[in-house]
Amino acid sequence: MTQDEGAEATVARGSGVTLWRQIAEKLEADILAGALRAGARLPVEAELAERFGVNRHTLRRALSHLAEQGLIEATAGRGTFVKEPPLRYPIGPRTRFSEIVSAGGREPFGRFLASSVEPACREVARELGLAEGTPMLRIESIHEADGVPISFAVAWFEEARCRDLDLIYAATGSLTRALATIGIEDFRRRETRVTARPANIREVELLSLAPGRAVLVLERLDVDAGGRPLQWGRASFAADRVQLVFGA
Repeated sequence: MTQDEGAEATVARGSGVTLWRQIAEKLEADILAGALRAGARLPVEAELAERFGVNRHTLRRALSHLAEQGLIEATAGRGTFVKEPPLRYPIGPRTRFSEIVSAGGREPFGRFLASSVEPACREVARELGLAEGTPMLRIESIHEADGVPISFAVAWFEEARCRDLDLIYAATGSLTRALATIGIEDFRRRETRVTARPANIREVELLSLAPGRAVLVLERLDVDAGGRPLQWGRASFAADRVQLVFGA
């Protein structure tokens, strides 16, 4: 910490303004002035507490206030960051996560989590126009932008048609490339349904959310170039990290 930084970080005791609020105001001013840019990682708590000459309890109250204002966000295992503006996420016939994130100037990343073969339940069978009990390939994945978790998805594919899709997806990190590898060169979105609810325990963990935070749940049906149902699934999006855009 330089001498100048130490001066800038001075808090005034006995001023009538609580220390945590002074800290919050100083950090907020840095964010709004661009000294702390969107996506920038804040120093760890111990460093900030030393910088401002306060204990961690006081510092945490200041950080909590900034988080409530939507200016910063703590991500488990990564630290606390100046919050990025919501990712503009168009929903249309060709909804591709990697293309959307790249268009927003961020780095996309898709990560395969798990897969299994299971019989189609009534809901999955109805959505894909199959008989109940048809063997289905179930794939779980998570998608990030600049290392920040954006969505957790579960999708079902007819196993006989998409055999080894999960292995290829795990190797490539791209569902679009994996489908092309097995001969499905293109697909489009036929329908998207959106609901909202509090995040469940697994979503809190995978999306690095605070308990009680909301997720947007997108149910989607994709069809191949010939209009045949290809996949049905649900994706849970961290509600304050995306802005869904529906167009003609």
